[in-house]
Amino acid sequence: MAKLPPFRADHVGSLLRPAALLTARDDKANGRISAEELRTVEDEAIRQVVATQAEVGLNSATDGEFRRTSWHMDFIYRLGGISSAPDDAIKVRFENPDGVIEFTTAALHVDGPVRLRETIFADDFRFLADVAGGAVTPKLTIPSPSMVHYRGGPAALDPKVYPDEEQFWTDLSAAYKEQVAGVYELGCRYLQLDDTSLAYLNDPAQRAELNARGDDAEHQHLRYIRQINAAIADRPSDLRVTTHMCRGNFRSSWAASGGYDFVAEALFTELAVDGFFLEYDDERSGSFAPLRFVPPGKNVVLGLVTTKRGELESKDSLKRRIDEAAKYVPLDQLCLSPQCGFSSTVEGNALTYDEQVAKLALIVETAAEVWGD
Repeated sequence: MAKLPPFRADHVGSLLRPAALLTARDDKANGRISAEELRTVEDEAIRQVVATQAEVGLNSATDGEFRRTSWHMDFIYRLGGISSAPDDAIKVRFENPDGVIEFTTAALHVDGPVRLRETIFADDFRFLADVAGGAVTPKLTIPSPSMVHYRGGPAALDPKVYPDEEQFWTDLSAAYKEQVAGVYELGCRYLQLDDTSLAYLNDPAQRAELNARGDDAEHQHLRYIRQINAAIADRPSDLRVTTHMCRGNFRSSWAASGGYDFVAEALFTELAVDGFFLEYDDERSGSFAPLRFVPPGKNVVLGLVTTKRGELESKDSLKRRIDEAAKYVPLDQLCLSPQCGFSSTVEGNALTYDEQVAKLALIVETAAEVWGD
């Protein structure tokens, strides 16, 4: 079943930015090099990271999201009708074993009709596909439609533009549907929609925050599932679409906790994707029991290998966890990956390049021993 994406051994998308790229980004920000010079550095870093993915034995490759500052906002701000609202900051809170990270960031404002002005990341995907050259399947990762809404909720919508929230949802899914068609025309056959909201909604504290701002947190996941389905409806049969869900991934920290129980039945039975990348690297993700709702024909990519620290998992422990999951969904429908990206934002997680490569190699080796294909 895993001859098509998602593959038995796969990864989420983002990878640690090399030092030369970080230096070039800083030089560009401070006017020391041009945008063209930065892109040249990015190109070389992407060539190297695609080669690394192929060398460890992965069947797919991303560009590491090397041209982005964050996994989602670089995409979202390129949609027509959406802007940053720096005067309306929102507070962000992440946790890790050592404490709490808190900061404020600009709010998102929908101040015009949402539309797709051009296929987003078109040049980036063309370059990735050219570098992949048929040796590996190029995968494009973009944030799901849910992420445009989750950050600000109804308050982010200008009532003069969208007096009826239903029209916002119609426009948003239409823009995404155009994006999906656009990347397919470029040759994309493996598209991933990254979505933290569908994992966050399992956390009672997150649902309480949404209710406080005027959302219907008890049914929010149903709305998000409908809108994602509208965005990928009628896609070509040879375009494989997956979704990735985690509870936050910023400098080895997280934002939410809770198993998938709250969203599981609707998520697994109604979301019309080909595979689910699921965070399962520690107790915050809950048990495998919600996987009992996964229907035949869908892959579950078990994110058992953590990207939040460098310590390497043992093959035996990974195999035991795969066996546990196989009690709820057939082994033939399972795959293996890290729980999230290694660098969801440009800062990256707290591990080294060599530790990152070792984890990717471990995933490939373990998958080969478990499934043999």
